[in-house]
Amino acid sequence: MHSQPHTTPTSPVPVPPEISGTAPWAGSPPADNQAASYSPFVELGRSDWARLAESIEQPLNQDDVDRLRGIGDHLSLDEVAQVYLPLSRLLNIYVENAARLRAATNDFLGESTRRTPFIIGVAGSVAVGKSTTARVLQEMLRRWPSTPRVELVTTDGFLYPNAELRRRGIMDRKGFPEAYDRRRLLRFVSEVKSGQPEVTAPVYSHLKYDIMPGEEHVVRRPDVLILEGLNVLQPARVRADGTAGLALSDFFDFSIYVDARQAHIQQWYVERFMRWRHGAFADPEAYFHQYSRLTDEEAVTRATDIWNRINGPNLRENIQPTRSRARLVMSKDEDHGVSRVLLRKV
Repeated sequence: MHSQPHTTPTSPVPVPPEISGTAPWAGSPPADNQAASYSPFVELGRSDWARLAESIEQPLNQDDVDRLRGIGDHLSLDEVAQVYLPLSRLLNIYVENAARLRAATNDFLGESTRRTPFIIGVAGSVAVGKSTTARVLQEMLRRWPSTPRVELVTTDGFLYPNAELRRRGIMDRKGFPEAYDRRRLLRFVSEVKSGQPEVTAPVYSHLKYDIMPGEEHVVRRPDVLILEGLNVLQPARVRADGTAGLALSDFFDFSIYVDARQAHIQQWYVERFMRWRHGAFADPEAYFHQYSRLTDEEAVTRATDIWNRINGPNLRENIQPTRSRARLVMSKDEDHGVSRVLLRKV
């Protein structure tokens, strides 16, 4: 176990001016550009964001980074220190203030309800690096004394099994909102948030490209639950009578959208597909084993076709429109590095 950040998370911590929204717009706009001042987001360039955690010790080492990095991601110790360390501190502030609000509410109501998990949603496209973001945050939040138990669950486990997708005629829309057992996913998050002692989630295998029958991920009252997936910020569905049900985000205490230009994400997807040919696809048990025998040219053509038919349309139609619903947006450049952070004003 590495040393925890050298702060005192259990004591009240004033929110830095850059986080509270009183700091000027990153890369301050001209004085006559008053409209920028009224944005619902505070925008911070990478250097300004990194300065928010200069006094906090880096809790991870190179072995941690190598273990947490996803295929195709360019995660480095500098990225962890400059991007994820400030983010983990910000989330720690939110967690502690949620605890104080709960205590004050209990006093007001004369109740003694126990702490319920703080839920963080992480959204973004295929290949944008949201899974790596979720894993790094899980590892870093575990180092804060107030949140030693952090669970990570992906919404892949709530996809319908392949047999059901084929029955419905939507196998080629895997990852689209209609491919998920939305009712089961909502019930899972609701039960976690309500403080149920034990809640289970299905398990998905990327090797088999399907739900694993009989396997479960058991969640037992964590301090923090990170829910990562393509569509976690989707708004509630509108019923036939015009009313709307619950959305997953109704249960979130904080939400993050990992963003990048579509052309860059497509490039990362193709590059990852090429790496998988000699990795996961090479396993004879893999669902996509046949792709391991493609030539480089054939592999690029196949990956581009999958992007153009499935992942690109899903990003444009369903995922990207939810970006504005996030509390925080991490914007990446072509090198996969986060270049700026947009935080919704409190």
